[in-house]
Amino acid sequence: MLTRRHFLHLGLMSGGASLLQAKEFLPQNVTFKGTEKFQQVVALAQAQNWAALPMGARVAQFGQALRGIKYVGWTLEIDDQVESPSANFTGLDCWTFFEISLGLARMIGKRQSSYAPSDLLKQIEETRYRGGVCHGQYLDRLHYLDEWFTDNAARGNIRYVTRDVGPVVRLTGRANDEMSLNPKLYRYLRANPALVPALRQIEARLEQVPFDYIPKDQVAACEPKIQSGDIIGIVTSRPHVFCSHVGLALRTGDGACHFMHASATYKKVVVDKTIHEYLYSVKSHAGIVVGRPR
Repeated sequence: MLTRRHFLHLGLMSGGASLLQAKEFLPQNVTFKGTEKFQQVVALAQAQNWAALPMGARVAQFGQALRGIKYVGWTLEIDDQVESPSANFTGLDCWTFFEISLGLARMIGKRQSSYAPSDLLKQIEETRYRGGVCHGQYLDRLHYLDEWFTDNAARGNIRYVTRDVGPVVRLTGRANDEMSLNPKLYRYLRANPALVPALRQIEARLEQVPFDYIPKDQVAACEPKIQSGDIIGIVTSRPHVFCSHVGLALRTGDGACHFMHASATYKKVVVDKTIHEYLYSVKSHAGIVVGRPR
């Protein structure tokens, strides 16, 4: 039944006569914020032909175009029940910053005369959800960055290049259960506590996957191998989670490799210190993992 908050997206079989499936999503006035900024960024990309750039450079260009947008936490938590691809150009957190930059770069690579919010949301769905499909369920989403890297690498959206960039060490003896331990912090889990056991099963599976990272005392020497647009996951020494932050690499004119991210410290999207300097600015930062957009 169609309601004010939800609508049904109907998929038809090729003959058009039979109902194949019905997916419930949230309306676009909930899932997409900041249409004017989206249109401005896309117009700039078209005027400067960013689609012709290599993928990593394209991601970095979109990241720079988002500089100055204010930091807003929990921008993925948009409903109590229904999960749906979303984008917010009025406020970004670390995850949505890198993800929207990547989504815009993927979108503009499909040359069209014009682009709509739905074009970006399709790209967000492709990378945000396990297997690239959202069925309207909260646990469809790749909630942990380590699984995001693994799932998207398996589907060819990125290359997981951590071992190519530098020497790695293996993280051992740590749980990856931050969300199931703190369900009241997450809007969907607060409203649906029955999801927590299934989430814990996902976390337990992730804990069995070997996780290697470049320790921060090795990053300065590795920076020449990092490219603009690489996705930089920040590995933490804190318990109960492997990665605590994420951003993009940006090579500047002086040859340095900076960390570009939605910063809770600066309260906006910024081009920060070099990656190794940024790591040393926070005691709990342990190192990095690196994904290269394809």
